[in-house]
Amino acid sequence: MFKFEKEQKIYEIAGVKIGGQLGQTPTVLIGSIFYHKHKIVKDEVKGEFDKEECGKLLASAMELKDKTGNPVIVDVCCSYPQAFQKFIDFVAENFNGPLIIDGTTADARIAGAKYVGEVGLSEKVIYNSITPHTKEDEVLAVKEAGIKSAILLTLNAKNPTIAGRLEVVDELITLAEKSGIEKFFVDTTVFDAPDPGPVAKAVYLVKERYGLPAGAGTHNAVDRWKARVKISDVEYMLASTVANVFPIVLGADFILYGPIENALHAHFYCALADAYVAYNMIQEYGIRPLTREHPLFKVFKR
Repeated sequence: MFKFEKEQKIYEIAGVKIGGQLGQTPTVLIGSIFYHKHKIVKDEVKGEFDKEECGKLLASAMELKDKTGNPVIVDVCCSYPQAFQKFIDFVAENFNGPLIIDGTTADARIAGAKYVGEVGLSEKVIYNSITPHTKEDEVLAVKEAGIKSAILLTLNAKNPTIAGRLEVVDELITLAEKSGIEKFFVDTTVFDAPDPGPVAKAVYLVKERYGLPAGAGTHNAVDRWKARVKISDVEYMLASTVANVFPIVLGADFILYGPIENALHAHFYCALADAYVAYNMIQEYGIRPLTREHPLFKVFKR
């Protein structure tokens, strides 16, 4: 394994710590809810959904956090501005950790930002995301809402390489600071099916150069692959496991593992990867987990 030379930042949001050297903090696992075609959503325009089933999904994620030691963040997805309020209200009332505002359009994200500002949830929220294409109205909305945490998406479509991802980080930090953001989480961006390799290396480089928490939604690479060729359910889950674990070995602090229904699998394989990494860091560098809730102390006692 390796130790980052750059001092590593650790940010805390709603009791969840994100960042640090390998082995210090557990990988934070982010599951998405209310995403497009999510079966619990009855009307995505009006924001109507199966509250009982949604409550079960949130409860299951929290139980897995206790079992594995991996903190949980809920990625609240929304396509229509008028639906965001209902989605946010329910998750905030039934989940005690951080939540992500994840709108498919700027209008939806702005609506979510304004609402959390109005109801006093800004300190509990991570804005997803600030990109090189973020416009002034979105910057202003985030600032006025008092949101202090955001995902910086290294979306460099002109140069979708490892170097290209790194090229836009300074620009993203400047945009985020202009938005009033103080806690930066860098998502090193999946472009295509083979991308978990470059994404993982970009995670390493972001942490080495900036000391910022970094991670990615590497499951997107597997989804892009599945959209092109036929793979079985077993192959899909195995591919997702490899894609999501790969960045952890190179220092990822958070993983967006996809639909919250996949929490059981994600917690198992990410916790196991965390335990392996942490045990190595203790032996090689004397770096120990900062909490006894780390997967190293839980995963082998199932």
